[in-house]
Amino acid sequence: MAEMKSVFREVLPKQGQLSVEDITTMVLCKPKLLPLKSLTLEKLEKMQQAAQDTIRQQEMAEKEQQQITH
Repeated sequence: MAEMKSVFREVLPKQGQLSVEDITTMVLCKPKLLPLKSLTLEKLEKMQQAAQDTIRQQEMAEKEQQQITH
């Protein structure tokens, strides 16, 4: 093929702003570590554990009282 001259010629503005389009590139950020359990779930588990401990203490107190009365 024969070389073809470019149909468009470059035009630079004499006034105003010249804008240049740039290719966007990916930017790598530090990975964010997510907790395995949410704070709400941890609070609920603590409350449940505390309730179970209280129930155990009450049951132990009842057993001791039954042994004393028998």
